[in-house]
Amino acid sequence: MNRFAPLFVIIAAAFWGVDSILLRPHLYTLPVPFVVFIESIIVATLLTPILFKKFSDLKNLKTKDVVSFLGVAIFGGAIGTMAITKALFYVDYVNLSIVVLMQKLQPVFAIILASLILKEKLPKDFFKWASLAIVGALLMTFGLTIPNLDTGNHTVTAALFALLAAFSFGFSTVLSKRALKNITYEVGTYLRFVATAIIMFLVVLVVGDFSTAKEVTEFQWMIFGIIAFTSGGFAIFLYYYGLKRITASVATIAELSFPLTAILLEYFLHDNMLDWIQWIGTIILIYSIIRVSKLSFTS
Repeated sequence: MNRFAPLFVIIAAAFWGVDSILLRPHLYTLPVPFVVFIESIIVATLLTPILFKKFSDLKNLKTKDVVSFLGVAIFGGAIGTMAITKALFYVDYVNLSIVVLMQKLQPVFAIILASLILKEKLPKDFFKWASLAIVGALLMTFGLTIPNLDTGNHTVTAALFALLAAFSFGFSTVLSKRALKNITYEVGTYLRFVATAIIMFLVVLVVGDFSTAKEVTEFQWMIFGIIAFTSGGFAIFLYYYGLKRITASVATIAELSFPLTAILLEYFLHDNMLDWIQWIGTIILIYSIIRVSKLSFTS
């Protein structure tokens, strides 16, 4: 199954793309910390039977593993999610060019951090196909047009928040790889959501968003449930299964299926037409992800 490990990361990231277009927009009326906390606590509760089944695996945890899981919760679960939402807020969810452009730097951060922290050694072909994947992602998003950075006085602020999000998500990928070193992906998935739930509980407690619970509609509770079984718990389960068997550098390129899925859904569902250059970028991105996925090496 190790040969197909990148495919699990690709599928997980595709679920996140579906989430961003079909599910998460229905939760935009709720405070971001509250949303992340509810998602995490629901998934952690659902995965509790896994802890009982594999409780003995906890003895394999080292101090560095625990610190890594806390880092994933802080950077991936808290800072990254809130930063990207704040960036979107500054551009009113309309002019997304600057946010999307900064997000394309996520693989760059992840690859550099994987080299520094995990000491991953990458073959020369990796850099060729990884670079081509990022170029394809840019063409797919913008075509040959220059990204529109005219977001008023908040352009710099939005860019900084988006840059922080890109760094946080890239760092989270590397920390997730380190966290899985001594335990199974099942227990890793559970600990990831428990750690995030604890961090976000403290954040929500400080900002006083618990009162928001009475404002959540039945439809939004249903969306939370769908997320828990798809882009939340299930997607992370698949993601950790794949990540445990490949390097963080390969995983971060495979994660580009996230924007690929989101943009294709925009095309098919919302009639946001892609021009021929964007379709070329889409093909380049897909082909590059496949070539990176075929690089058979682990850390």
